[in-house]
Amino acid sequence: MPELPEVETVRRGLDKHVRGCVVKSAQIHSSGLRWPFQADLGRKLTGSQIEICDRRGKYLLLHLDTGNTWVTHLGMTGGFSIDGRPAKGRQVYEPKPHVRSRHEHVTLLLCDGRVLSFSDPRRFGSMEVVDTNALALHAVLSRLGPEPIDSTFDADQLAGQLHGRRCSIKAAIMNQQIVAGVGNIYACEALHRARISPRRMACTLVRASGQPTDRCQRLAVSLTDILQRAIEIGGSTLRDFSGIDGEVGGFSLSFRAYDREDLRCRRRNCFGVIRRYEQAGRSTFACPVCQR
Repeated sequence: MPELPEVETVRRGLDKHVRGCVVKSAQIHSSGLRWPFQADLGRKLTGSQIEICDRRGKYLLLHLDTGNTWVTHLGMTGGFSIDGRPAKGRQVYEPKPHVRSRHEHVTLLLCDGRVLSFSDPRRFGSMEVVDTNALALHAVLSRLGPEPIDSTFDADQLAGQLHGRRCSIKAAIMNQQIVAGVGNIYACEALHRARISPRRMACTLVRASGQPTDRCQRLAVSLTDILQRAIEIGGSTLRDFSGIDGEVGGFSLSFRAYDREDLRCRRRNCFGVIRRYEQAGRSTFACPVCQR
């Protein structure tokens, strides 16, 4: 499933290609994704201008000039693509037949002649248009934890989120209400860099006074650094993910723990071997020697 870096990569691609564009028409080709589409989804998108391309956690937020926001979750296999080629010497695009793919659910004809489409083979994504002023009350968005790449995110904030949490630290940082945007891949990578066992109880990273321990300090820095590095190189491409231009992410080449079962730990002077085990039905990858 795309995590924060992959969603941010898509956001940047949308911002580059469709910010300021008007949706000339919208075609809805299915009844919905994880949940049914709104009956008036196409109508709410048609005629609107995309003013700002934003993100919250793993959700894309495209703010429209109508006072609404187009909220999309990519699910496991969802993605946007844009079709069209520039006409010679003009800032418009030559129309060409758009061939709808098998798993294309939404097709938007933009004012400049290009086509923006959303496909999702496994249909675990979601899409809705909501009142921008009501986003603070949204059932999911209103409950998301802090953004780990925000300038305000630090060990004190992380400690406040972890205080009293009697679950594994990996489960904690994957809980979207504790930290927004982190999934299995970056949880494994951040914990390895911070030298913390994924099985360690989350509350042990916080002192009785509520202050962060050294482990909490390391983890806060690790989360921010890992996610920012992944964003810089387009996220991680595993199976289905690619950006709006079709480019693939390169962070998977830098994995230090994830999907490296039985391979030597990449930490200097560590002679451990990465092991894989199950946590809450998900594969966890960690070094039993340097992660404590």
